Amino acid sequence: MTRLRAGAIALAVAAVPASAQRTPVFRTGLDLVHVTVTVRDGGGGLVSDLAAEDFVVREDGRVQAVEVFGAAAGQIHTGERAPRTADLHCTRCGEVVHVTEGQTVPECPRGHRTFDIGEREELTLNLGMLFDTSESMREDLRLSQESAIRFLEAIPRARDLLLVFFDRDIRLSRYTSENQQGIFERILETKSGGFTALHDAITVYLSRVAGTPGRKVLVIFTDGDDTTSQVPPHEVQKMVRSGDVTIYPVAFPGERLRGSADALRARSFLNSLAALSGGRVFQPTASRELAGIYQSILDELGSQYVLGYVSDNPARDGKSRRITVEVKRPGLKLRHRPGYDAPKDEPPKAPKRK
Repeated sequence: MTRLRAGAIALAVAAVPASAQRTPVFRTGLDLVHVTVTVRDGGGGLVSDLAAEDFVVREDGRVQAVEVFGAAAGQIHTGERAPRTADLHCTRCGEVVHVTEGQTVPECPRGHRTFDIGEREELTLNLGMLFDTSESMREDLRLSQESAIRFLEAIPRARDLLLVFFDRDIRLSRYTSENQQGIFERILETKSGGFTALHDAITVYLSRVAGTPGRKVLVIFTDGDDTTSQVPPHEVQKMVRSGDVTIYPVAFPGERLRGSADALRARSFLNSLAALSGGRVFQPTASRELAGIYQSILDELGSQYVLGYVSDNPARDGKSRRITVEVKRPGLKLRHRPGYDAPKDEPPKAPKRK
């Protein structure tokens, strides 16, 4: 486990200096811009049967050539019959199982039961969970712990899991799909107390996962309060916009914020994280609501699409780029991140005089 002092964010920056101090951006013209898309019908139901040709991606109004397409629903499970002869890639550990058409799909050699047909690196899930353990969350901490454990018990696939506990300090624990020993105990033993470094904690997480492949999903259990961060909210929002992490804040009422103007500001900040990343905000008030919340997140993860393109705009001007995604099937509603920031070349340094 890594421990960081939030009151001295320089320690967090030392752990991930490049990304924590400047906003990570896509190198347009060189790297793929990834867009994770959730599609719902007019009744709010998830739509998971679309193909690559159903989507149109535009950047600043110009149609882009989609070079990567992945559908999370295009998976197969142990016990089902293979639709064709293919190599199946385990979504948990990457082990390959070869099957012939009509064969019943077995478990992978390590006992896992969910497979992609062919390699789908862009669909692999990297999960982050941020736990607010500050004094303002004292009454809601047990609710937060229960929801996290139920979510982890149900999630079908996560190659990499990063837990971040934060109050005045920021504490990190990293797990792989094969090594999650003690994870539930680690969550339950956490106690509340101290100030809140929410913005710093989000910054540390975003810096840690910048540049990693696959879908990156962050679930934040917090009331949105922040009392001691060094990173201002607009810098966090800029990092979220420039990255490709989908954020799901689970927003609790909070002991200190109830009925105050600060509560409105905190909720607005969490709403902005979800809007900038293509995620959603959930607001539980009782434990009975948690099952529906984490099932909603799981349903979305199992129905998402990942689209990738190389921008046709080679300018390295640091300007914001607007992304819009459309589907040719009428009556559908899409949710995705609205854009990203282009890179900006640093001016050449003048030579030193001797």
